[in-house]
Amino acid sequence: MKFDAIIFDFDGVLLESEAAGNRQIADYLSSIGHPTTPEQSMANFMGLSGTAFLGAVEQWIGRPLPDSFHEARRAEDRRVLDEGLPEVAGAIRFLLDLPADLPRAIASSSSTTWITRHLDHLGVRPIFGDKIFSGHEHVERGKPAPDIYLHAARALGADITRCVILEDSQVGVTGAVASGAHVIGMCVASHCAPDHAGRLRALGVHDIAASFDDVRKLIF
Repeated sequence: MKFDAIIFDFDGVLLESEAAGNRQIADYLSSIGHPTTPEQSMANFMGLSGTAFLGAVEQWIGRPLPDSFHEARRAEDRRVLDEGLPEVAGAIRFLLDLPADLPRAIASSSSTTWITRHLDHLGVRPIFGDKIFSGHEHVERGKPAPDIYLHAARALGADITRCVILEDSQVGVTGAVASGAHVIGMCVASHCAPDHAGRLRALGVHDIAASFDDVRKLIF
């Protein structure tokens, strides 16, 4: 193993949630008179959380969001939390194959409730124990600030420069690169367009992975 610890983003790295979530956002915005494609939603909002996410959406439409936006989001969240979502191709096998003594954590913009519920659906929650961190809950500044990655590294007792981070979004990659870790840009999930790798390379990722087999080759 080339690194002392591994830190995962969650949505779009382990969970196939980005495509579905951005379709819902795009459909809603289009329905209220602001035509938006899933690709535009991903380009402008993916990886953000909390007030940063809401601010980006409001900037996109040029006005405050109506209450129905929040109601629609809550309804969609309830549905997928109940039903579950699939893994990103190869993610579960990769997690199960990790050396038992390799420190690992999740550093996500999503809530810990969202993360743990989906880990339960996927059957891999014990792999992370209590090392599940949310940029909305555990640090003052979420992504694209590097704080959540630095927080995760400290919790693992690892030097951030000896950690590898797996990230898929431009917002997340910006923070991951700024943290000083070795960053692998993930182009595995279904939301990743043909130009996704180029966008991540432009932000300074050290490597690109088109599959979890690629990740294995890069870190072992």
